[in-house]
Amino acid sequence: MKDQEKKILEDIMEDLEKESKEKKPDTASEKQEEKTECESGTEEAQDNQEKEKPQTESKEESKEPDVTEKKSLFGKKEKKDPLKEKLDEIQDKYVRQVAEFDNFRKRTDKEKAQMFDAGAGSVIEKMLPIVDNFERGLEMIPEDQRESAFADGMNKIYKQLMKQFEDLGVKPIEAAGKEFDPNYHNAVMQVDSEEVESGYVAQELQKGYLFHDTVLRHAMVSVAK
Repeated sequence: MKDQEKKILEDIMEDLEKESKEKKPDTASEKQEEKTECESGTEEAQDNQEKEKPQTESKEESKEPDVTEKKSLFGKKEKKDPLKEKLDEIQDKYVRQVAEFDNFRKRTDKEKAQMFDAGAGSVIEKMLPIVDNFERGLEMIPEDQRESAFADGMNKIYKQLMKQFEDLGVKPIEAAGKEFDPNYHNAVMQVDSEEVESGYVAQELQKGYLFHDTVLRHAMVSVAK
């Protein structure tokens, strides 16, 4: 009986050893498969990394121009040509000098005109009494002698003188029968008059004259009450 049990135990042990031997190659193959799967996974990961690498590099390359553009925008300004700067400076000075000379010419022309007008006005003002004497002399000629050669000569000289005054811009101030204006008239008396209204010039006692709209001499007048 014992021998039979021993034999059964031996048979069982042999079966277990066989099963263990059969399982060992399976586990080895599984480990080999797992190893191959890991290696394939790493290879795929490397391939993916290599594929993604050019994309990242292209992105970095595409970003590089932006950086250079920013540098060009916010970096130092380009250095100008010194010859061009000198030419621009000379041209600016020339334009300024031409403008200054033009202003100087206009100013001097205006000053000359003002000086001429002031000098001419002063001379004409001194000649006005001569004109007054001409007019008084012509008024004093008797009626029967107004056609004489003397009177005709005096009249021609007077007209020539007044023509020169007119060419220079001198003209008499209208006074008789006009409303009194202190800007042009100098009232020396008030008179009763039936010919003009009150406040109007009744009589002109001495002529007044304008020189380019400037009063050389006020008209001396009498004003109606």
